[in-house]
Amino acid sequence: MAKTLEEVIAEIKSKLDIVQVVSEEVILKKNGGRYWGLCPFHKEKTPSFSVNPQLGIYKCFGCGAGGDALSFIMKTKNIEFMDLIKDLAQRFNIEMPASFHKDENSKDLKNEMMSACEKAAVFYHDLLINHHSEEIKMATDYLTDRSISREIIDRFTLGIAPKAYTTLYDILKKDFSNEVLEKAGLILPSKEGHGYIDRFRGRIIIPIQNEKGEYVAFGARALLKEQSPKYLNSSDSLIYNKSKLLYGLYTAKDSIKDEDGVILMEGYFDVISAQAHGIENAVAACGTALTSEHIKLLSRYTKSRRIYLSFDTDSAGQKATSRGATIIKEAFEGLGDIKQFDESYISTSDDKYSCEIRVIAPPEGKDPDEFIRTVGADSFKKIIQTAPLLLDFQVNNFLKHKKEYKTPQEKTKYLKDFLPVLMEIHNEIIRTEYVKMVADALNIDEKALEAEIRKLAYNNSFEQNSQNEIKKIVTKSVSISEKAQKNLLSVFLVSDSHFTFAQINEMIDNSYFSNETLINVKSTIDKLICSVNNVKELIEQLYTAYIENPDVQLVITDLISIAETFTNLSPEDFQSVIEENIRRIQRCRWEEEKEKIRNLYKNADEDDTEALKIQMQLRDKINNRIKSEKIND
Repeated sequence: MAKTLEEVIAEIKSKLDIVQVVSEEVILKKNGGRYWGLCPFHKEKTPSFSVNPQLGIYKCFGCGAGGDALSFIMKTKNIEFMDLIKDLAQRFNIEMPASFHKDENSKDLKNEMMSACEKAAVFYHDLLINHHSEEIKMATDYLTDRSISREIIDRFTLGIAPKAYTTLYDILKKDFSNEVLEKAGLILPSKEGHGYIDRFRGRIIIPIQNEKGEYVAFGARALLKEQSPKYLNSSDSLIYNKSKLLYGLYTAKDSIKDEDGVILMEGYFDVISAQAHGIENAVAACGTALTSEHIKLLSRYTKSRRIYLSFDTDSAGQKATSRGATIIKEAFEGLGDIKQFDESYISTSDDKYSCEIRVIAPPEGKDPDEFIRTVGADSFKKIIQTAPLLLDFQVNNFLKHKKEYKTPQEKTKYLKDFLPVLMEIHNEIIRTEYVKMVADALNIDEKALEAEIRKLAYNNSFEQNSQNEIKKIVTKSVSISEKAQKNLLSVFLVSDSHFTFAQINEMIDNSYFSNETLINVKSTIDKLICSVNNVKELIEQLYTAYIENPDVQLVITDLISIAETFTNLSPEDFQSVIEENIRRIQRCRWEEEKEKIRNLYKNADEDDTEALKIQMQLRDKINNRIKSEKIND
């Protein structure tokens, strides 16, 4: 039976987890029944962005942004409502109403691009394992030298791109247009301007899959030394964003959850070697530096947010470790301290730290791939188990070169870049121990070193305060009347109310509302309460009703926030809240009417008769007001 658009939307929303949706853009930390993070819609250092999984909504208490899962996706992805519904319906295999069906002959561009990439991956792979040529032998020898077996080749769909200019193109152009193949990054216009050529030629092919396992891009390793660059990677496209995708995540995500930790490596073959030898929670960036988007992605899979950095041991690898640590710390800024020491006691909280960074540094000085192949995966696993926290790694690395600096001037210069590391230790006892360790190692005064750290901390704090004046982002003043109207309307959204929607509606007359937006929302509530069964459904329907009106959605979010202050009330107190806000609205209206009459009296002409009429009108209103208040009391 064909569904209506409303039914499709309701089914889509039932399949969306607000925490999972928001986690794709924001690193969240659970606190009580909510999740908190740094708002993606304005810059902040202290989390004011809240996600309520029970109600399926988000709200920023800094900038006022709020809504449900659909509105969050629309705002962060900059996508129109109907386009989003179509995309989600396709993702969840939900049939759209007949009026929204596309022409059967016109396929979705993204799907075509992924289909082309999949066929290319199969072609490259088949060429490597089932055919013979000089370049295929070179590729096979290279993989064999790296201990990559046929089983591993099959598991990662490794392949070979032939040297010929149009081998892949000649095969795929039968099924795909030039536009699809070019946008998928499989072909390029020839330099002569006549026709197209294959993008990858004479290279080992490493297919890249997204989280769902769909083929979206390729990494290609040169076969010959004179080939440049050594690695050629697909460019960003409609289906591939290297800053948001990690190589190996599709095959690693279950292990990351089971191990509650992820190993970040430097290259494709590091991950292939690790996963092939049982270290299945390893991933790597795809031909780009680590980004905060990568960290946000990983934070969804590891509850404790334990991240191991396992890069090459050369100077470039050391810089990558330092840069990676900085990216991770920035991504988790404001969510709590980075874990800086291993406790010898039981933590009072399962979520004490914002994240945990450890560094894997094999003692032989070998790269991860080389170490696993030559020394063994079991030895690598033992190194993982004893991998030091980032702080310990930094201290040990720093002290390795202590003998090179002997004079006070040399030591001062040597310490300059390391002081910020010690300054980041917020636990006074732990910092004291590390300060003592460094001071003893360098043979300098412990108190002097501590004084330098405090001076640096003070200077940084002073600069930050002078540069970032604290300003309220939401400064809009709300009148007493409008506030009372919002309070009154919010009682429909109190989750534990003892009254039915119909009973609440009997207590709240539409005439109490004068704000146009609130009148509009109240009218919508009147219609919805006839068909919804609870507050959660009412909220979902309200957000859907105003999905294309973000200003009204902000008002709804505000009403939900106000409603939370009226929870856990007895029936008597709940009714008192309604009555008190009605009285406030009536008092405000009385004051407004009285002010109007006074202005009329002031502006009356010298006509005593007209002035007398206004006086009598004012007196009558005062008397009626007094009688009304006596009856209410």
